Amino acid sequence: MPYADPNAPKGGTITYAFVGTYDSLNPFIVKSLTTTSRGIWDASLGNNVFESLLTRNRDEAFSLYGLLADSVDMPDDRSSVAFTINPKAHFSDGQPVTPEDVIFSWQILRDKGRPKPNGEWYKLVTKAEKFGDRGVKFTFENGDNRELPLLMGLMPILPKHAIDPETFDQSTLKPMIGTGPYVMAQIDPGQRFVLKRDPNYWGKDLPVKRGFDNFDEIRVDYYRDRNAMFEAFKKGLYDVNPESDPATWLDGYDFPAAQDGRVVKETVNNGLPKGMTGFAMNTRRPQFADVRVRGALAMLFDFEWVNKNLFSGAYSRNGSFFQNSVLSALGVPASDTEKKLLAPFPDAVEPDVMDGTYKPTVSDGSGGDRKVMRAALNLLEQAGYKLNGNQLVDAKTGEPLSFEILLQDRTQERVALAYIRSLARIGIKATVRTVDSVQYQRRVADFDFDMIMTYWPATLSPGSEQGNRWSTSSADVPSSFNYVGARSPAIDAMIAAVVAARSQEDFVAAVRALDRVLISGHYVVPLYYLPDQWVARWTRVDHPKTQSVNGYTLSTWYATPQ
Repeated sequence: MPYADPNAPKGGTITYAFVGTYDSLNPFIVKSLTTTSRGIWDASLGNNVFESLLTRNRDEAFSLYGLLADSVDMPDDRSSVAFTINPKAHFSDGQPVTPEDVIFSWQILRDKGRPKPNGEWYKLVTKAEKFGDRGVKFTFENGDNRELPLLMGLMPILPKHAIDPETFDQSTLKPMIGTGPYVMAQIDPGQRFVLKRDPNYWGKDLPVKRGFDNFDEIRVDYYRDRNAMFEAFKKGLYDVNPESDPATWLDGYDFPAAQDGRVVKETVNNGLPKGMTGFAMNTRRPQFADVRVRGALAMLFDFEWVNKNLFSGAYSRNGSFFQNSVLSALGVPASDTEKKLLAPFPDAVEPDVMDGTYKPTVSDGSGGDRKVMRAALNLLEQAGYKLNGNQLVDAKTGEPLSFEILLQDRTQERVALAYIRSLARIGIKATVRTVDSVQYQRRVADFDFDMIMTYWPATLSPGSEQGNRWSTSSADVPSSFNYVGARSPAIDAMIAAVVAARSQEDFVAAVRALDRVLISGHYVVPLYYLPDQWVARWTRVDHPKTQSVNGYTLSTWYATPQ
């Protein structure tokens, strides 16, 4: 891969750190969705224990390359896909990967894995069959989901001989066996998790793995809060610190190791859409059921004041779920293809969103822009609220408009408190509750919150995962990412159009149409994004000079000679 160095040195240790805890080593089930240790099957740290038939190229949005599979066959209509397993592939206990393992993985993940999104994808397979000694063929209901062959190629492959189907859906701290370059070693629940290189890793000489998996040991440490974690970084207790707080980035790296060059700060450009950071409104709660209320609440976040006073102007404003990319609907009138897709849903997109003139509300930066507050009040009055003294109440019931913002990190509090002050100016009572990571994860999984501050990442290849975030079928599935409880036929139809697109033009049109419906639904109070990635590292670890379109790739980093 162009962003990996095939001559990178092997050896040494890298230590990562996270706020929170862990109580499971199974990353594929609902019970441990948010409490599985990091680094096992991990979009950020790498798929270190389990692998899939195919692997991504982070420079190509829709390209996959062979990993456990050494060949793929797919008809033009994508109604099936067949994989041939690499004869060298084996699990860390030496057992070969077989077609039976692949079929078992599909069955167990379909029946006992996370229902969203994987279970839904795997249920679209109507038949799985072995052919020859190394072949597996999956047949689908139809070829409507053009992404499905790729998703099957990215399915984690589990060892049939080492898994008890009866207990698979239960959290476990028993080390699991995979085909990856590392094996589970030290397990200190809630504190530390250690992976060690498998000296007999089958795939180390594959071209797609050259320059990857360079450390002998990967450690993952857990901390109670971000302040304690950053103090540990200053002392050199872990190696890599991705940074998202402008105040810390600008003023917090004045400790001795940063001053003398043992710690370096790096700004990394990437070509990805910036995604959406925002306050998610749970529409399952009655106060957020009316889109006019949600629209007014979105208007009342004073980005200009927050960015200037809390973040030294480092952030840009979010407005799209695919910000800063060709997939975004911001500033672009709907094309004829988009209009055709949206025609069955005439009320799903607001006029200014359809014609490309919409943008998030801009205030005067005073923290109390009267024009913005007046416009928000007008919307709230249309939704049936009125001011009663200093309180905004339902005109019919007299109930005040109030809600709680649930947070998991005290660094989020200052943004939430600034927002609360703006809301209070027009009589809306909002409160903040910051809880420990275990309670937060449980409440979010059960949708037991009014509003949370969260992030939906974006890629250049959005697809079936959008269903887990926004579809009607995911709205009541515990642990789905449909935090807002969206139930919109228009959203469902646009997601279907995204996964069915056969051309780049149709794909872009479908994603933009989805973006327009999400924006118009005002499910989120849009916040902000950083134009670039920020990361600090101790110089005992380094990375290739070339970065991928996705930004830095931690699984290509390596230890430097000391």
